[in-house]
Amino acid sequence: MKKIVFTGGGSAGHVTPNIAIMDQLDQTEWDISYIGSHNGIEKELIGRTSIPYEAISSGKLRRYIDLQNATDAFRVMKGIFDARKVLKKHKPDLVFSKGGFVTVPVVIAASSLKIPVFLHESDLTPGLANKLAQRFTTKIFTSFDEAAAHFPSSKTKAIGSPIRKELFEGNAKQGLDFLGFHSSIPVLTVMGGSLGAKSINDAVREALPELLSRFQIVHLCGKGHLDPSLDHHTGYKQFEYVHDELSDILAATNYVVTRGGSNAIFEFLALKKPMLIIPLSRAQSRGDQILNANSFEKKGYSLTLEEEDLSKETILNQLIKLKENEHTFKQKMINSQETDAISMILTEMNAHISS
Repeated sequence: MKKIVFTGGGSAGHVTPNIAIMDQLDQTEWDISYIGSHNGIEKELIGRTSIPYEAISSGKLRRYIDLQNATDAFRVMKGIFDARKVLKKHKPDLVFSKGGFVTVPVVIAASSLKIPVFLHESDLTPGLANKLAQRFTTKIFTSFDEAAAHFPSSKTKAIGSPIRKELFEGNAKQGLDFLGFHSSIPVLTVMGGSLGAKSINDAVREALPELLSRFQIVHLCGKGHLDPSLDHHTGYKQFEYVHDELSDILAATNYVVTRGGSNAIFEFLALKKPMLIIPLSRAQSRGDQILNANSFEKKGYSLTLEEEDLSKETILNQLIKLKENEHTFKQKMINSQETDAISMILTEMNAHISS
């Protein structure tokens, strides 16, 4: 039986692509396990699956001077020893890393044990963890063509993003029935990420009367961000989050408002959903979501609204523009060179292990 260890954490975006790949591995042929941190979101997400989970010590990687950098360096060193112990126990044929600070000790440990490492970078420019990890890897995959230039060309291939297969299995009628919506008015789905986005929530709610004259709205507003005073509005449904019903809701969706996380926007591209991307500002992030959004807008897949410009008026204007130009956006998406990233990854995995 072929053995593989996955690693990735710190955010859902470093975990869900791993789950998408694991879901398409035949578990009668593959022995799968996962290495993550003791308290990261990856522990919760992998805990919902049947995949064995091993926790290691990990420090936070910072691009700035901080006194905690010294103590975290020791945590990373301990993480390398922890990871070596886990890898020696499982003896995998391959390690697959998705990024996040917990992956650095795993990748270094795997390299020291002569275990091949495959790495996937989602964003247009690599995060710090993948920058550090790249020298210890065997193959590197990127979501964006532009990202490949940041890695050694001899072992790098742009393939797109691993997409969860269940997203393609949604039923639009079931989605409309679940929401209590009808098919005569287009559906706008607003998603601010796993924790929600207050600025997006506020702008949508301020513009709600005008928006509801044009759209039925599904508002995934994040944990603790429901507003019960809005429950009486016809054509407006709010949830902290949805899980089992998401594929049906997306099948019924015509347009999306989203953050600029790579995994999310590649999913909407694969589903051919015109989107308004409101990326995290540079004050809140390293600016990767802005670069992702600008790349998609340049290719004709979406519109971008910077958070500093976000207001009731600007979100309404951009959504009207998105609706008026729906055909153009969808045609660009249909004509895109989007590939089946998971199939390409699985082919490379099998070829490498068999060689």
